[in-house]
Amino acid sequence: MSDRQATAQQRRPGPRGWPGLGRGRSTEVQPVPEWRGSTRQVCGLWPYAIGSGTPMVGVPLGRNMTSGATVCCDPVSWFQRANLISNPSAFVLGLPGLGKSTLVRRMAAGLAGYGVMPLVLGDLKPDYVDLIEALGGQVITLGGARGHINVLDPGEATSAAAVLTGTARQLVLADAHERRLTMVSSLLTILRAQPPSDREETILDRALRVLDERHVGVPVLPDLLAVIREAPEDVRQVALDRGSLDRYQVLTENLEASLIGLVDGGRLGRTFSHPTSSPMRRDRPVVYDVSHIDDAQTDLQAAVMLACWSAGFGMVNVANALADAGVEPRRHYFVVLDELWRVLRAGRGIVDRVDALTRLNRTRGVGTAMISHTMSDLLALPAEEDRMKARGFVERSGMVIAGGLPGAEMAMLTQAVPMSRAEQEMLIGWQDPPAWDPIHNRETEPPGRGKFLVKVGGRPGIPVQVQLTSVEMGIHDTNKRWREMSRVARVERDEIEA
Repeated sequence: MSDRQATAQQRRPGPRGWPGLGRGRSTEVQPVPEWRGSTRQVCGLWPYAIGSGTPMVGVPLGRNMTSGATVCCDPVSWFQRANLISNPSAFVLGLPGLGKSTLVRRMAAGLAGYGVMPLVLGDLKPDYVDLIEALGGQVITLGGARGHINVLDPGEATSAAAVLTGTARQLVLADAHERRLTMVSSLLTILRAQPPSDREETILDRALRVLDERHVGVPVLPDLLAVIREAPEDVRQVALDRGSLDRYQVLTENLEASLIGLVDGGRLGRTFSHPTSSPMRRDRPVVYDVSHIDDAQTDLQAAVMLACWSAGFGMVNVANALADAGVEPRRHYFVVLDELWRVLRAGRGIVDRVDALTRLNRTRGVGTAMISHTMSDLLALPAEEDRMKARGFVERSGMVIAGGLPGAEMAMLTQAVPMSRAEQEMLIGWQDPPAWDPIHNRETEPPGRGKFLVKVGGRPGIPVQVQLTSVEMGIHDTNKRWREMSRVARVERDEIEA
């Protein structure tokens, strides 16, 4: 290299400008401006166009908080169309008031546009009623005298079996029988705080079969109680009464007492002892509105939600059987299981019922969203085996979507979902309380509202800020009752002043 070339290279500025004091060297390089567009819009800019780092398949949720790119995400699309997850399920965690229900409602509304039916099997607040009504769906109200759900109702399994033949017919009827037996056992578990014995489950199984043979129409729990009291020979054989009616009465005394508690009141009322008030339809979105059940009635809440889950998945099974036989078109469903922790705490053994239910979502053609507040809610169960199974709900989920969480949750969360230190600090920062706005004399919006981290396995998480449209803003209002009370109070105050 000649001296002239060396001198010219020395005079050339570096990537940050001229080095040296007072010569304009920049300590920070300004980022290159970026614009986003579709493939058709930017096709002429090759090779300066690059693909987005976030998947563009699924329901649009909002913007990537790091890159600003659009984030599209839902468990059904990522499983069915993008093959990004192996299980069409999402587990949503986050403290109250940070937008978990809003996130799931956005997924439900978007999937409805793709032809996937939302099924909200238990709405306690309610958060989803307005959405399902806007979608032209069915709202079923339960609780108190507002509605009943018959756990012995086979639903549409009987009508489906009438048009099916062979193995398909047998499978539909067998599923309906197992579902009803499981629900009766679950109600007894909640009522007693422990599962029924093996002998009692066998007696219930045989009594249900005898009831189906004898009864005309749809039976209810009082009919099942009557069969056990009548002591038919088939039931006495499995009870092992050794030919003694007195022994049979002793063996079935506790079971009879528990069924009386389900039929004639008790902690669970009469919600399950009457015919179903509003049968569930399989051709439109559905929500079970259980918001009229008081929060103090924890056992009743858990029992009703389990009954809703059973009815919902039973209906899905019938729809799949009819579609497999070519009788009806294929339908896919997006099932929302909110307030999961309320059901898991209902009694020892309930986790097994929920565990068996959630393992079947891929084979049933169902996408699920399970929602809870924290990992502590899942791991607060008294039995170690129940805690391990509850953690399995998170570990088996195709994606985990986490909002703001306390720092104490990180140790439990990272055991189920690998997270970097930066991702943990992000979640902890989102749970900070809102600041006070002295100008408007009210709290500002919480810093973590609408912010979520989408995790799939050990991959880096996608931080997203959920953005609502003007139409959604009117529907997605979980504080509606507070606003209505404020308006009423203001009207009353105005009348007093007048």
